[in-house]
Amino acid sequence: MALKQKGTDADAADPKKRRRVGFSGIDAGVEANECMKVFLARNPDEAGSEDCTSIQPFDLNHFFGEDGKIYGYKNLKINVWISAISFHGYADISFEETSDGGKGITDLKPVLQSIFGENLVEKEEFLQTFSKECEYISDVVTNGNAIKHEGTNEPDPAVEIVRVELQGAAAFLYSRLVPLVLLLVEGSTPIDIGEHGWEMLLVVKKTTQESVPKFQLLGFAAVHNFYHYPESTRLRISQILVLPPHQGEGHGLRLLEAINSIAVSENIYDVTIEDPSDYLQYVRSSIDCLRLLTFDPIKPALSAMVSSLKETNLSKRTCSLRMVPPADLTETVRQKLKINRKQFLRCWEILLYLSLDSEDCKSKDNFRACIYDRTKGEILGGATGTNGKRLVQMPSSVNEEESFAVFWTQDCEDVDDQTVEQQLEDLKTQEEQLNELVDNQMEEIVGVAKNVASRGKDKLAELLAR
Repeated sequence: MALKQKGTDADAADPKKRRRVGFSGIDAGVEANECMKVFLARNPDEAGSEDCTSIQPFDLNHFFGEDGKIYGYKNLKINVWISAISFHGYADISFEETSDGGKGITDLKPVLQSIFGENLVEKEEFLQTFSKECEYISDVVTNGNAIKHEGTNEPDPAVEIVRVELQGAAAFLYSRLVPLVLLLVEGSTPIDIGEHGWEMLLVVKKTTQESVPKFQLLGFAAVHNFYHYPESTRLRISQILVLPPHQGEGHGLRLLEAINSIAVSENIYDVTIEDPSDYLQYVRSSIDCLRLLTFDPIKPALSAMVSSLKETNLSKRTCSLRMVPPADLTETVRQKLKINRKQFLRCWEILLYLSLDSEDCKSKDNFRACIYDRTKGEILGGATGTNGKRLVQMPSSVNEEESFAVFWTQDCEDVDDQTVEQQLEDLKTQEEQLNELVDNQMEEIVGVAKNVASRGKDKLAELLAR
């Protein structure tokens, strides 16, 4: 880790130049996001250069105290390079001067070590790792097993997924990948590699060039096998990360498909994901919906529920419709596809939306009403928060479907006008928040549905034809 202080001694050498004395304000500090950059270097020439691949951490501020600021430096610049070969790191820190402006001077070394740990080395050692550890990934891959699976994307013959137990060289590799996990995965914490049952799936690319390492790491997933009563195993995906230069190439998709393949072939109880990001959940739901489109047992139940959405009129709110699959179907999906119940219910709603006629506004309105009722039930449960408010449909020659009366019932003591007004205001706020949640869920459903429709046109056409 190099620290360089900018400036010259010209001012000090000229006795005619006198410094002005004044009172400076309290140091406002600088946010880490503004003065720190992280890069991924593929070779020694890229070390120290800002022209290589830039990593965009989700937030650097949270590593630097509660306010995320660095104090005591003028024109501070922190550049960190991570080797794409051995995953060592090198930090270059430069500034014009330091001074205590009332908030002290931030000690940068322990903060950087909390992120990069023992991976952080001096520049000379960092440069040497490109030659000394050029086959580092190869050594790990050699001890693993290649996973064969059928994917939705055209396979790249040079790319393969290798499964390794998280011990020995593989555990050491994971410890070097931890800084990237901390920087790129929000809310992440390192897994306990000493705990039994951990594995890694590595996405690697084989190269034939003599001047470069034999294997290049593109991404990885950390998964944990844990006991499920009475005598089975569940598979939990703890972390998935695709390295920045290779994001958007479908490697995360390949990892999820490989994990599903392992779960089915080894008769795992089901697959879960620990705190998935919105994008990971989007990819996962897209994959599972595509699998379900070709799963024959789901089609009769899906067709029956679509018919109910077409025939029922939920706008009156005099009846309700539980948009859930049969319990035996949920169990069949778990047994055959290893999709857990919560995930299947999510995919079920997406497939229902896909099965609706885009021109049928009534069905679409009924669908949203079901999402609303489900969301309200999940959040409020039995305590609906109506505070005695009742809606009753009233006959009318003007508009039968939109005519209703509102009245209040009070089971306890009388309440004053101010309390009633507050109750009305609370209900209005609650309703607005609930509708906002429903709108967000509808947006997620529509987003996945569009992706599934574009990827599985033939499968969807077959489903709609039934």
